Amino acid sequence: MLPGYFAKLNTRLRGGGRARSSDGGESPLRAELFSADQMEQHGRVLAASHRLAAGRGADQLLARLAANESALVEVSRQLTVAITESQRMTPAAEWLLDNFHLVEEQIRTAKRHLPRGYSRELPRLAFGPSAGRPRVYDIALEAVAHGDGRVDSESLGRFVAAYQTVTALKLGELWAIPIMLRLAVIENLRRVGLRIAAGRAERSLANTWADRMMDTAARDPKTLILVIADMARSGPPLVSAFVAELARRLQGRGPALALPLTWIEQQLSESGLTIEQLVQSENRKRSARPPLTRRLKLAF
Repeated sequence: MLPGYFAKLNTRLRGGGRARSSDGGESPLRAELFSADQMEQHGRVLAASHRLAAGRGADQLLARLAANESALVEVSRQLTVAITESQRMTPAAEWLLDNFHLVEEQIRTAKRHLPRGYSRELPRLAFGPSAGRPRVYDIALEAVAHGDGRVDSESLGRFVAAYQTVTALKLGELWAIPIMLRLAVIENLRRVGLRIAAGRAERSLANTWADRMMDTAARDPKTLILVIADMARSGPPLVSAFVAELARRLQGRGPALALPLTWIEQQLSESGLTIEQLVQSENRKRSARPPLTRRLKLAF
């Protein structure tokens, strides 16, 4: 009976329960970790891929810096509330909250060193994810992404020198490298912060549904299937934070409370995933510090 019910439920609610998150879809800047030799080679490849746009463009970087600051302040506020409510915190969230004064210092420095309209004078890219933004900003993003936030002078120097064997950078671009690296670090911290906030929201949602299901199972088990249908209809984010928290709350609580996990398992199977895989993924995320926060001090 139950497998047939879930089949009907899935047909009626097709499209709900897909993996989605509330972090805006911006992943932290983390690419393959390159050695100094690899960064040198990457400099030449990146230079060959860059195409410049004609004329001057809008000054996007100051607006982005302001947006990054607002996002990080809001994440800090949420984490402060979580602390006062004695909520569980991940190591990444604890680090961000403990070191937020350093983040603010980096933002203040970036504001001082980025005159209004300055980036409009820099050559900007015509194509790619950084289209319309200064070429040197994309170089900084690549340095941060392939260094896991660790920007050392040797690797950076070889990276930039190799880039210029293909395409020479203007003097103003070379002068701007330090501030662009700082902007890239702040950009990445914003992305890390939004992911932390999204994970908290997803775990909170899982707890809301778990509380409702456990209460219904205790009071009126026959109507539990209706609560499961409500959850399915709402299209919960079947990502690691939500799934792991719901599994933590419901596993081992009896056959009735195994039903929502059965529905989730069926949904995940369409993508070749399992609850156990997402639980393991979430455990790795929760035990790790965020990228580029192991050492916030920049080498310039």
